[in-house]
Amino acid sequence: MKELRTKSMETIEEKMKDLDAGSLRYHVLESAKNFKSSWIELGRALYSVWKDKLYKDWDYASFEIYNAREIGIRKQTAMKLLRSYYFLEKEEPGLIKQEYLASAQATGVPSFESVDVLRLAKNNKALEARDYENFKKDVFEKGRDYREVKKDLASLIRSRQEVEPQEAQRRKRASTVRRFIGTLKSIKQEMELLKLLPAPLIKDVNSLITKLEAEIA
Repeated sequence: MKELRTKSMETIEEKMKDLDAGSLRYHVLESAKNFKSSWIELGRALYSVWKDKLYKDWDYASFEIYNAREIGIRKQTAMKLLRSYYFLEKEEPGLIKQEYLASAQATGVPSFESVDVLRLAKNNKALEARDYENFKKDVFEKGRDYREVKKDLASLIRSRQEVEPQEAQRRKRASTVRRFIGTLKSIKQEMELLKLLPAPLIKDVNSLITKLEAEIA
């Protein structure tokens, strides 16, 4: 594993020799070289490459190929980096400011895997705000391993679903009825445009849609 890592670093350094040290492409490679201690910088740089499709300017057909051939990381890892960085930029912008990164020790910056788990906690509708805050403390203050945090997250979600089966059933019912209403409206519109049904039947369909909407209101 050490030999493969060394070879990867040497490949990156060779690419860097032919690039302008002030260019974004050089910066991405430099961030990849220091990946373990500066994943946030790599995530920031990759986000720019992905968002603006800059990899095409560098003769790569896709973002996946660029990551594999230029900086030596898999698509799955690259996407986790993007999601984790974007999550911090949106939800915790103070943690990606240069002054924070400069003052924090490498061990004090949570891994991108931990941030990705925190992102999942934030977006899970079964959890409350206080649940997210607890997971946030686990990641940023206690520095718990992402595997442990992920395990706790899965356990908490399961327990919430078991405690509130009626609420889960209500949501499922409402979601199904909404899809049914959408289908009815689409078919009704087509029937009206093509005049496939008499007006009284169209009126009955409208009445049914109104009753269904009241049912889930």
